[in-house]
Amino acid sequence: MPEWLGWSATAVFVGSYGFRRPGAIRVVQALGACLWIVYGVLLGARPVVLANTLVVGAAMLSFWRDRRAAQPQ
Repeated sequence: MPEWLGWSATAVFVGSYGFRRPGAIRVVQALGACLWIVYGVLLGARPVVLANTLVVGAAMLSFWRDRRAAQPQ
């Protein structure tokens, strides 16, 4: 199962580049990173878990920041 999960995470992350809206790209990349986190946990690969936790945080922070900036004041 871990190998299948790793390939799925790769597909989701690469597929994120098919989106045009930056917000959609970031959400899909965060989803892919979440899959990588699960993959890393299953393998006991702490660097994979940490790196992708940072990716999720950065993607969601950018998403929410851009979303707030786009809202009328």
